[in-house]
Parts: sequence; structure tokens; C-alpha cells
Amino acid sequence: MIGSLQTGVSGLQQFQEDLEVIGNNIANVNTNGYKSASMDFQDALSQSLENGVNGSSGMQVGTGVATAAIMSNFTQGTVNTTGVTTNLAISGDGFFMVKDPSSGLTYATRDGEFNLDSSGYVISAGGQRVQGVMGASTAITDLQINSATAVAALNDTTTPAPTLQSYTINSSGQITATLNDGSSGVIGQVMLQNFSDPQSLMKQGNNLFSYTAAAGPLAAPGAPNTTGLGKIVSGSLESSNVDLAGQMASLITAQRAFEANAKMITTSDEVLQTLVNLKR
Repeated sequence: MIGSLQTGVSGLQQFQEDLEVIGNNIANVNTNGYKSASMDFQDALSQSLENGVNGSSGMQVGTGVATAAIMSNFTQGTVNTTGVTTNLAISGDGFFMVKDPSSGLTYATRDGEFNLDSSGYVISAGGQRVQGVMGASTAITDLQINSATAVAALNDTTTPAPTLQSYTINSSGQITATLNDGSSGVIGQVMLQNFSDPQSLMKQGNNLFSYTAAAGPLAAPGAPNTTGLGKIVSGSLESSNVDLAGQMASLITAQRAFEANAKMITTSDEVLQTLVNLKR
């Protein structure tokens, strides 16, 4: 009888965790670039009651349920227009790479809510600098959009030095700048990274993923719209991929399963109480 109590407790523990996963998904239904998660179950180690004879498997009783994994769903979220040039969405596979200027750590993200800081660096909402290439260089570096970088990339020798008038970002991530003297051209490019096992990425909060090395990155970040990477949609943001209707259905299922396991504990308790009262 104690075994049934432990089995019921294991069910309560796992379905409580499942409710937490579902609750986190629902809480992030409006989080830019959020990828929903789901919980996979597996049966716990079974207890052998009798060894098999003549090739039979014998008799076993399960001891409950355990968590197999909590998996992230990396399907595409809806792309919504914002009209802000530095807001970038990825339509397809891949992640933006952003670097923390203070720690030097690099993270992956699908949240493209970027803007320019006072020095012209393209930064995320958390202050991390978006990675890409500048000018004719192929080295991955912090993207910076200002008059100085535009003049240098375009090799504009006009005197006095012209200033940045406007810029655009196309589907390949190329940043085209226009100076006030009429010259224009590509001054940099946003680069994307993809992973062979994105499930190995760890959520770090602020829409960031770490442990990028364990996830099997490509040899180097690549240009959007090439080698299987998605294209950039400027002036847009990718919304959460949480299916609210599906999450509500999962919530009901998990709640009923939790209640069923609680009822099993109550029933086991009643049977134990009956056994205790047999002597009376």
C-alpha cells in the first residue's frame, strides 16, 4: 500500500512541474521571440515482484512517473510590423548573436528588438551588442551605425566629412547607409548563427540563450538567407510561438491528472485506515 502512495506522490510532483511549464508559456504569450516549452514524461523504475522462468519476463509493478525532458519548441512565431528600422525579425531558421560588452560573453536570441545607443552600436533591450561584419572585413564584430563608420566603409573623402542621413537593412542583413552628400552603399551586415542541437541551448532570461558551444554551432555565423539560414525582416518583430488554445487544453489535462493522483493518495490512505481498524 505504501507503494501506491509513493506512486501518487510522484504523479503530483511531475504534474505540478508540468503546470509550471504551461504557466510559464502562458505568461510569455506576448514575449518577443519566446519559444514555448513542453514536458515529456517517462515511467519510473519498475519493481520486480517475481523473476521470470522459462524465458518469461516475470511480474513487475511500476513505481510512478518521472520527467524525461523539458523541450523547447523552435517553430516560427508570427512576424509583426513595427516600422522601426532596427527592429529585426528572422523568417526561418537561425539566431541573432549578441555580446555583453562588460563580460564578453556571447548569447543567441530570437528577439530582434534592437536600437542604437549613443555611440551608434546596435544593441538589444538588455544592452548586448548585435554581432555582424563591418565594411570589407569578414571578422565578426559589434555592429555600429554612425557617421564615422559609414564614411570609413564608403571611403568617402569629401571635406568637410559628411554625416549619416539614413540607413536601411535588407533581407540579407546588409546595412545600406546614405550620407548627406548623396553617397550611399553597404557598410555592414547582420550575421546569423544556427545550431545542430538547439535543445542544448539554455534559457538565461531576457530572451537570451547560452551554452551555444554545446548546441553545435555552425563553423561561423553566416549571412541571412544563405546556407539554410532565414531571412531578415526589418521593421518587424517575431512574436511568441505560444499557442494559447493548445496551452489551455494542456492546462486542463494536467489539472485533471493532478487531481487523479491526489485522489489515488486519498484512496490509499482510506485503505490503510481500513487495515489499521481491522483489529478493532
